[in-house]
This record gives sequence, C-alpha cells and structure tokens, in this order.
Amino acid sequence: MSAILHNPTERGRFLRFAAVGAIGTVVDFSLMNLLVALAHFSLVLAGSISFIAAVINNFIWNRFWTYPESRSKALFGQLMQFGVVNAFGLVIRIPILKIGEPALDAAFLKTPLGFTQAAHTFLSHNLTLAIAIAIVMLWNFFVNRYWTYNDI
Repeated sequence: MSAILHNPTERGRFLRFAAVGAIGTVVDFSLMNLLVALAHFSLVLAGSISFIAAVINNFIWNRFWTYPESRSKALFGQLMQFGVVNAFGLVIRIPILKIGEPALDAAFLKTPLGFTQAAHTFLSHNLTLAIAIAIVMLWNFFVNRYWTYNDI
C-alpha cells in the first residue's frame, strides 16, 4: 500500500485500475439491474452473470491500458490467472449478496422512508452489490498486481 502512496508509477497504475473498475462497476450494476428487472433473475444469479461481464471488460482494459507492459505474458495464461483471481472474488461476493440483500431489504422495510416495496428492494440490491464490489476490488487489485501482472 505504501508503494501506491510513494511511487508515482504505482499511483498511476492504481488510478487506472480504479478507472477500469469504475467502468466495470457500471457494466456490473447495469447488467445486474436489467437481469433482475427484465428477466426476473435472482440477485445471486444476476450478480454472478454481471460479475463475469465486468471481469471480461476489466481484463481487456487492464491488459491494454493499466498494465501494458504485462502483454509480454501469453494472453491465454494471463487471462486464466485473471480468471482464477476473479473466481475467488466471486466466492467472496456470493455470500455477501446472499446474506446482505435480505438483511438490508429487511432493514429498509423497517425504516419509514415512504418507499414502495420495489424501491426498498432496488435499494437493498444495489447497496449490497456496492458493498460486495468494494470488498472484492481490494482483493482483485492486490492479487492481480502481484501475480497476474507481476512481470512489470
């Protein structure tokens, strides 16, 4: 963590990683909400599919923009490493979605905000996903930085 604070190159990489993550977050939230609203998927299924779409997006951007030096590694091997890191991220994410959403939905229903049930559910889905994304982002950055993109 101190390398990010003291090294301008690492700080730039972290900022690019964060920007890529922001784009991936838009992909993640958009797809999750579409799948829940239009296809009536459960949050866990929709969140898993949206996660995979965001991972693919993030791999492409990170390989070509955040860590361009790492392209000396074979594409398939690096994609597999990135996939393994993100699979563990999904293992972290699913329990957060499974446990967090009902707890937040119940908390929102007890709060006199004057929202409809649908609004409470929308808030709990999105807040749960935001929490999961924040936790998994930390995992992903550090493991990908020192394993997937370690040849830089």
